[in-house]
Parts: sequence; structure tokens; C-alpha cells
Amino acid sequence: MSVCAYRSEGDIAVISMNSPPVNGLGLPLRQGIAEGLAQAARDPAITAVVLTGTPKAFSGGADIREFNSPLMLATPNLHDIIATLEALQKPVVAAISGVCLGGGLELALGCHYRVALGDAQIALPEVKLGLLPGGGGTQRLPRLVGVQTALEMVVTGEMVPAAKLAGTALFDEMIAGDLLAGALAFARKVAGTRPLPRVRDRALAQPDAAAFFAAARAQVAKKAGPFPAPLKCLECIEAAATRPFDEGMEVERKGFEFLVNGPESRALRHAFFGERAAAKIPDIPDDTPLRPIHSAAVIGAGTMGGGIAMNFANVGIPVRLLEVKQEALDRGLAVIRKNYENQVKKGKLTQEKLDQRMALIQPTLSYADLGQADIVIEAVFEDMDVKKAVFEQLDAVMKRGAILASNTSTLDLDRIALFTKRPQDVVGLHFFSPANVMRLLEVVRGKQTAKDVMATVMQLGRRIRKLPVVAGVCDGFVGNRMIGKYSAEALVLLEEGALPQQVDAAIEKLGFAMGPFRMSDLAGNDVSWYIRKRHYAEHPGMRRALIADRICELGRNGQKTGKGWYSYQPGDRTAHPDPEVEKIILDVSKEAGVTRRAIPDSEIVERLVYALVNEGARIVEEGIALRASDIDMMYLNGYGFPLHLGGPMLYADMQGLDKVAARCREFAKNPLSAPGFWEPAPLLAKLAAEGKTFN
Repeated sequence: MSVCAYRSEGDIAVISMNSPPVNGLGLPLRQGIAEGLAQAARDPAITAVVLTGTPKAFSGGADIREFNSPLMLATPNLHDIIATLEALQKPVVAAISGVCLGGGLELALGCHYRVALGDAQIALPEVKLGLLPGGGGTQRLPRLVGVQTALEMVVTGEMVPAAKLAGTALFDEMIAGDLLAGALAFARKVAGTRPLPRVRDRALAQPDAAAFFAAARAQVAKKAGPFPAPLKCLECIEAAATRPFDEGMEVERKGFEFLVNGPESRALRHAFFGERAAAKIPDIPDDTPLRPIHSAAVIGAGTMGGGIAMNFANVGIPVRLLEVKQEALDRGLAVIRKNYENQVKKGKLTQEKLDQRMALIQPTLSYADLGQADIVIEAVFEDMDVKKAVFEQLDAVMKRGAILASNTSTLDLDRIALFTKRPQDVVGLHFFSPANVMRLLEVVRGKQTAKDVMATVMQLGRRIRKLPVVAGVCDGFVGNRMIGKYSAEALVLLEEGALPQQVDAAIEKLGFAMGPFRMSDLAGNDVSWYIRKRHYAEHPGMRRALIADRICELGRNGQKTGKGWYSYQPGDRTAHPDPEVEKIILDVSKEAGVTRRAIPDSEIVERLVYALVNEGARIVEEGIALRASDIDMMYLNGYGFPLHLGGPMLYADMQGLDKVAARCREFAKNPLSAPGFWEPAPLLAKLAAEGKTFN
């Protein structure tokens, strides 16, 4: 079927957009609309035109597959079509159902009239990609809904039900029942009306505009953070209210060009596309049959296990929660209930929903009670012997075809799989703490993990509102393998001359949610100490992290003990620099014969981020990550990397890989660095030499 169909209903031409999934305004659809308008203009029997979409979508806006390609601006572009609409000598009625977003709404704004179903969803969401509406939306929308409403819609990009805008001039009529029948009746009613109304001709005035926009600018700036798009959107709305239409369009054009070429929009668009790419596993077809998931089980009711169980209950999936002792089970359930009660207090959850979700979490002390679950996830201590005991029991009790998942963050999943007689059913599902909040789900694919298991858990991840990203098997997989290098370099910086508060402040100023030492205190320093001790045993010659080890030997395990890299007051998570920590750092430097030096913040940032990048390049080259953008999605959604920088690999691209490789070679001269630590990864060196990028 054509992406755009033309037919006549008596004297009314109907142009129907049908380009799945959301009538994205790609070149073929734009051409179809233009051809339909030309045909209607030529036919003397036609008195009016109805432009409509599908029940699910009038139009979702620009076709994202055309982003960053010549097709996006190819003739006819959106501006060309809107100009044709406005010049047409026959009225055009946009009949809106489903979503009407971005360029789709701008297309409707170019029509003479608009009718809609009340549940249609209306938005100009470009700001979420670091852009502003570039098809006249900032100039036309305020003329129909008023400055205040337009400003809120354009600056936030949020969807608004059409019924909520029914009292504005955006819609000439709200349709109840059959949209096309209603639109045809309306078109016949206005067929003879002249002159034809154009939104661009409507007057717009904002009382005391200077004061209004000054106040709005202060509010928008506070929420915009490092992103320029919200303020650029405001500039355009202000131009609509204070300048002639054509001048306002010029402000919009310049603002769009500024943003589309800026790093922040590049980062947001990278995240948008990266999330979609992460769902694709090259050797697993989209139509791979899925295993049914109607029930789940979680082993371990601690912080992680309880959070994992909440994810299932939140979407209506019953979940068995197992512990070995009743006290631990009771404690875990109490924490889950408290988490839900906090949501009720904040108005994010009703008491009825709380009761429903708690009823879905079924506590047990018996492995036998888990046997019929479709998927089981262990969230026990990060020790191979403990995992072995758990998986041997699961192999004995779980029904055939059940998926056996491990929440391990570093251990060898292929070895864990061999504790069962069904390694094809074993997969890693690494949740991030707190598991009921953090969006990232690192899906670890073992050597023998079945394709249908991978397809099922990827779909399940999205179902429980996570972002699933695939990783291969190695120590730490993707995220924690990289964070190991980042943390190691942070410790070298301490030995060389920095203090924890300076390192944290430097990286947080870049936009990180938390620096390495505050992050370690939050997670628990004993966690990384346990992993270090395992590494010391496996690699006897490796350089020891003496400062970190001494911190842990003193029981300074972080926030949970009131002391870590910082000290904490009871009930307060504020990190206070501690003289005891500074003394340990200075003592280790002295013992190592290191002459401490002042390290500039810019060097701290480079060494921390480039440590991530260099290891990330090795991970991509080894195939542990499917693509560089997958690493970025992990770091944006699980490790607090600044969204406006797009993730470590895109950040490196924007810095220039030649510069990154050169700095790595300079850092390699540092006598405190472990041998080979700063040698540029072969992939980084290759791309830098060829002038290419990771993404």
C-alpha cells in the first residue's frame, strides 16, 4: 500500500497518511502529501481537502531514519508543504487522532482548519533532542493556544491530550465518534468560506511582554541546566509575541541551526538512537519466538533482591522472594513496603496500588516454591562458591524451560552456567542499585545462552521499564570492567598529589552525578575491596591499591559505617573531608617516595574519562560490547555520566580521537601508572590515525 493514499468522498478530497509506525514525515510521505494537494487543486469538482492519518497517529513528526542525511531537507521539505497548504485556494482540514507530534503538529498548523478526537496526544517534543521545532511551530502554536501554554509545551516537550486544548483556537471542532465522518462534515461546512484562514495571519500580543519573558527566562534557565535548547525555545516564543511573523521565523531558523550543530543536541540524538540500537542483537532475528514470562522468582531479599522483586510487582508479574532465614525475609519485605509507602507519601502511588504490589510479592524459605516460575534471578553474595550452591539447587527444582539468571556484576557467567545441566537457559541480568530506580539492565550473554533466552530477557527488560543493553562475558563485563580502570586512575591521582574532595569536585563539575570517592562510599568500599582481594589472588604480581586497602582495613566502608573516604553525620549523607583519610594518603605517598604535586582539575577530568574511553575501545574491539553506543547507553543510564556529553565514547569523538590517543601516550610516561594501562587500545589508535570516530 502507498504511504499516502488519495481518494475523493464526493466533493471532498481525502489524503490519508499511512507510513508505519507513526507516519514519520520522510521524503516518500512528504512527496505523497504534495502530490495529493496538487491533485486536489487541479480537480474542479473538489471543494475542500481532509488530511488525515491512522487511528494511532496523525504524524509523529520527522522520520528519525532521515536524521543527519540529505533526505531530511530534500524537496519537498516540511516548509515547502506548509507553504503549499497556506497558498491552496481550497480549505484543508487536518483530522487528528493518535499522536500528533513535532513536524506532524507543524503540518497541522499549516492547514486552514484542525479537528481532533479528544484523546489525541499533542506535542512539540524537539527540546528532548536538544532542538527546537523547526517548521514554524514556535511561531504558529502561540497564535492559537496563547503564549503561556505554547511556552510550556515547547520548553518541556510534554504531550498534552487534545481535550485539554479544546478551549483554545488550536482546534476548530472536537469530534466525538467517527473522526473521518466528522472531518468530512466539517469540511463541507467550511468549503465556501473565504478568505481562508492562515495561522500566520493571526494577531498575537502578550501584555507586559518584557516582564513576562524576563520571569520566564529565569525559570527556564534554572531547569535547563547545561542544555541550551529550552532557552532557545523561549527566544522563539518571545519573537512570536513581539515581532512580525517572518522575523519570528528567522529567529526560529537561526536557533534551529545553532542547536542542530551543537554538542548537546548531538549527545541527546545519540542517546535517542543509541537506545534503539541497543535493542538490536545482530544474530537474533526480530521474530525470534519468546519464552512466556507470567511469573518470576528472586533469590535474596537484601537491597538488590528486594529492588529486583519490586520491578516485577510494578508491572503486575507475581514474584516469589526467597531468603534462607525468616528474619532476613521479614527485613527485606519491610524495606520493600517502606519504599512503596514513600511513593504513596509523595503522591506517586495509591494505597490500593501499594496493597496490590505487596500481594504480588510472595515470600518463601523454600527453593521448592520457586519451581514453576518462568524466570528466576539470584541476587546473592558476589562469591563463586555461593553462586555454585544456588545454581545447583535451581537446576534441581526449576521447571524445564525456565530462565536462570544471575545478577552477578563481575563473575564468570560461563562458569556459573556450568553449575547446571542447562547452560543454554542461563543468562546474566545485572541490575544497578537501587534496582527499583536505576534504568540500566546489563544483559550478559554467555557462550551457551540460547537465542530465545536473549530475545526474551531483552523484551522483559523493556516490559519492566529498564534499558537492556547486551554485554559479553569477561571480568566486570562492560560497565564494571571500565569503572575498574576509572577507579584505579582515581587512586593513582591520590598517590600523586590530589585529595578525594578535589577529584570528586573536578569530575562533578563536568556534570557527573557523583565523583569516584563519593560513589564508592555510597556503594560500600568493602564491595570493591572484596573484588580487589580476588584480583590480588588471581594476579599475584599486580600493583596493590594501598590507600584504598588501608581505608578498608580501618572499617571505613562508606556511608553505612559513617566513615569511608569521607566522614558522615548520622542521618546525613553530606560528605565531609576527613583528616584521617588525608593522613593515610600522605603516608602512602611518602612511603612510595612520591613527591606530591598540584594536579589541575582539567588533568583529573582527562585521566578519569580517558581511562574509561581506552578500556571501552578494548571492550568494543573484543566484541564484549556490540557497539560503542551501547557503552554510552550503559554509562548514561547506570553510571551517572552527564547526558549532555552523550557518554564516554561520544565524548571522546567530540574531543577528537587523535587528541585522546595523544593524551593517553603522555599519561603513559607517569611512573605511577601500571604497565600498559595508558597504551592506546588498538581500536582507538587505528581510528585516531584514520581520522574516524567510535560512533
